[in-house]
Amino acid sequence: MIVRRLSVTVDRFPLARQFTIARGSKTEAVVVTCTVLEGSNSGRGECVPYARYGETVESVTAAIEGIRAAIEAGEGLDTLQSLLPPGAARNAVDCALWDLEAKRSGRSVAETIGRAGAAPVDTAFTISLGTPNEMARATREAGERTVLKVKVGGEGDGERMRAVRAAAPQARLIIDANEGWTPDTIRDNMLAAASIGAFVVEQPLPAGRDELLARMPRPVPVCADEAVHGSADLGSLVGRYDYVNLKLDKTGGLTEGLRFLAEARRHGFGVMVGCMVGSSLGMAPAVLLAQGAELVDLDGPLLLREDRPNGLTYEGSRVHPPQASLWG
Repeated sequence: MIVRRLSVTVDRFPLARQFTIARGSKTEAVVVTCTVLEGSNSGRGECVPYARYGETVESVTAAIEGIRAAIEAGEGLDTLQSLLPPGAARNAVDCALWDLEAKRSGRSVAETIGRAGAAPVDTAFTISLGTPNEMARATREAGERTVLKVKVGGEGDGERMRAVRAAAPQARLIIDANEGWTPDTIRDNMLAAASIGAFVVEQPLPAGRDELLARMPRPVPVCADEAVHGSADLGSLVGRYDYVNLKLDKTGGLTEGLRFLAEARRHGFGVMVGCMVGSSLGMAPAVLLAQGAELVDLDGPLLLREDRPNGLTYEGSRVHPPQASLWG
C-alpha cells in the first residue's frame, strides 16, 4: 500500500524593490507551499494569503492542516472542492494534487487540460504606486516591456498616468486602482486614462460599491479584480465590467480556474490571468490558463530578488510554460 503524506511550509522571498499599491507596501513575498508525497512521487502547490480577503499565513496553514487526514487518506480534486472554500488554501492543495497526478501518470497537466501546445505569453510588468517622477523613473528602468500594469489609487492619479505614458509611449497600459477611486473621482480619472490610451482600468471602485459602473460611460474598458473570485460571481458583474481578472488564489486552484474561464467566456467577458506576488511555483498553473487570454499579468517572479530553483523562464516580458522540474 502506497502511503500519502502532506506537508505545509511557509517560504519568504525578499523583493527586488518595495512593492506599493493603494492599500500599502511590502518588501517580501510570503507564500504557503503545500507538498503531497505519494511513494516516489510528489506534487507541489503555492498560494499567497491575502489580508484583503481575510487571510493570514496562520489561517491558511491551519486550513490546509485541517484537511490533512482527508488528503492523506487519498481524497482527490473532486472532493477537495467541498473540503475547502475558494481561496489561497485550496489553491495550494489543488495545484499540488494536479502536479502529483502529472508526476504519477507521466502525463503533463498541459496535456490533461488541453494545453499541450502551450506557448510563451507576454506578461505585464508592474509599476508600483509612487510620485509621478518615481513612477516615470521605474517605467524607464523597466525598459522596452510591451505591457505595463500601473498602480494608482489616490490624489494625483492623472499626473501619475501621464508620467508613465510619457516614459513608455508604445506600451500597452493597464491602470490598476485597487479599489482606490470614489464616485467623486472616477469620472476624471477615467477620462485621464482614456487620454493616454490606456487599454483597461482595473477595479476602480470598491467591490460591492461599484453599481455606478453600470450607469456611467466607460471610455476605457473596466476589469473586475477584487469584485470577482469564482465562477458563481460572474453573472452579477455583467453590465458593470468588460474584463475579469482570474487569479488562482481567488478561485481556489486550477480546477475552479478552468470552470471560471469557461464561464467568463460564456458571459462575454474578456479575461486577464493575474497573480499575487509570489514565486514561479505559484505562476506555473496560471501560465497554462493564460493561453488565449486577452491580458496576462504573471510578473510575480520578476519582482523577487531571487526565485525558486528551476523557475519559469522569462525573456523580457515573455514567460514560457513550466518545465516538469518546477510543476505539472
